Amino acid sequence: MSTPVVSDSVLAANEAVRADLPFADAQDFEDAERGFLGRLDPCVVHAADGRVVWDNEPYRAFLQGDAPATVNPSLWRQSQLNTIDGLFEVVPGVYQVRGLDLSNVSFIEGQTGVVVIDPLISSETAAAALALYRKHRGDRQVVAVVYTHSHVDHFGGVKGVTSQEDADAGRCAIIAPDGFMEHAIAENVYAGTAMTRRAGYMYGAALAKGPAGQVGAGLAQTTSTGTVSVIVPTDLITHTGETRKVDGVLMEFQLTPGTEAPAEMNVLLPGFEALCMAENATHTLHNILTLRGAVVRDPRIWARYLTEAIGLFGDRMNVVFASHHWPTWGRERAIRFLSEQRDLYAYLHDQTLRMLNMGMTGSEIAEAMTMPPALEAAWSTRGYYGSVSHNVKAIYQRYMGWYDGNPAHLWGHVPVEAGRRYVAAMGGANAVLALARDAFDEGDFRWVAELVNHLVFAEPDNAAARALQADALEQLGYGSENGTWRSSYLAGAAELRHGSFGTPVSVSPDMMRALSPEQVFDAIAIRVDGPKAWGEKLSIAIALIDDGTTYLLELRNGVLVHRRAPVDGAGVVLRLPRAALVGLLGGQMDGVPIEGDPAVLDRLMAVLDAPDPEFPIVTP
Repeated sequence: MSTPVVSDSVLAANEAVRADLPFADAQDFEDAERGFLGRLDPCVVHAADGRVVWDNEPYRAFLQGDAPATVNPSLWRQSQLNTIDGLFEVVPGVYQVRGLDLSNVSFIEGQTGVVVIDPLISSETAAAALALYRKHRGDRQVVAVVYTHSHVDHFGGVKGVTSQEDADAGRCAIIAPDGFMEHAIAENVYAGTAMTRRAGYMYGAALAKGPAGQVGAGLAQTTSTGTVSVIVPTDLITHTGETRKVDGVLMEFQLTPGTEAPAEMNVLLPGFEALCMAENATHTLHNILTLRGAVVRDPRIWARYLTEAIGLFGDRMNVVFASHHWPTWGRERAIRFLSEQRDLYAYLHDQTLRMLNMGMTGSEIAEAMTMPPALEAAWSTRGYYGSVSHNVKAIYQRYMGWYDGNPAHLWGHVPVEAGRRYVAAMGGANAVLALARDAFDEGDFRWVAELVNHLVFAEPDNAAARALQADALEQLGYGSENGTWRSSYLAGAAELRHGSFGTPVSVSPDMMRALSPEQVFDAIAIRVDGPKAWGEKLSIAIALIDDGTTYLLELRNGVLVHRRAPVDGAGVVLRLPRAALVGLLGGQMDGVPIEGDPAVLDRLMAVLDAPDPEFPIVTP
């Protein structure tokens, strides 16, 4: 591999970061190492078939010493912290395994068993974490699993620490915030293909780990790639102040819907004076709108819930920990940490609204936004995962939508058509390349990326354009403090040079089996090719043999609607168990009794589109 070339402008910008931030402050490193009990050596986890689903060793190998020229020094520091792995004691009786997935898993010891909080993404990494805990703390039975929120890195490994049978038998409670399943399914299935494809950019899934490639995502290093599982909660928390006592472990909950996730909650452990902040307060500025796509979050309510947490729990805790990063010990330090996190989201919200009401657009506000000196200097508020720039645009989007009010932007050309016109207006491909190369030499890589993007979309086979665009994206990545921006830039460069790397992971079978009947029907409805189905009019009845529930699906005007109704009069009737219902998504109805005209089912399948997990991003 050739030695990366780093432009003078990126070198200067990275040196400015090194000069401006308090790199001599080692408190985070002391906190990240505190309470260390042991680690997997090597820190590698395999699936049953031998496939590696987690490997922290490459990060430990290269993330040493000072930042190289190809990495923003602040991001390098954050990645060094995130690479510290192992089992750690938070306080006696409360333990975390960190550095074994994108998230942390926590173990709370009861009288005889253990409560698990947020069992990672994959069953394999969760099982490895539990084994590491048991090696040092004894073979305790898992008596409860708490999902703090509806993102997959906080529940996907559940079957690595317990089983469906134990949950069904009441031997292991599965505790989650109200609305958990609805939001977990909606995010991972409805827009799952597009989100997962974009997540491949965001986390740099196809990039080599190293100083010229993926160095971490800011929130942690990367995502595991094992088996995603889910067990439907057996106990829902519906309001703040609810408590549960499991095996002597008292838990007090604060519901925080609409913050980092649509369904989320913080957990106080009064007996340990420890507060779990889920993902509402971590050692980074988080996302108001993640780069992979999601529902825009509400920074106003996020800040208010952090204020509420300080009021509810501030005088009853001596340590704050979360499902990412390392804890903060001492009441005064913990409250300062929570207060700075609160001020971060409140400031971004309020200042965006102030400037929005002065007529500024999202991109203009993002460029004008300056953070208070105290927040700019705090390591925990730096933009390693979320960024000030894309969060401000998300807040604008939340209130004002995609349209900035300028009629010239109301009906713009699509990228290919706009690209052709821009290239023609600038005098053709060679003229565009000449302008872009001048901008590259001047270090204006943002302008290079914008200029050459038009040329790539106008002439996708133009090798010189693709190469220059890749070079520009690479330089933007080398200077980025944000881990997901860096990965996105470098992933775009990789695809321009080598073609699509596709989608590294897909929706897990466990998630598909967890769909309710209504969610299955909704998932089918969003695959209907409307124009192809305009002339179709058909009805299909679904009779679930598990409980006798019947549904009627009707297709007309290119819309598939569903409702609970008798099977009488439908063109075809399918009688099947709920577990087989998900087969409708792929037309896999083998062995299912069909009453009526089988051609009706074929007609429905003929108008369904299959999602494309390799759709282009940096090319047309």
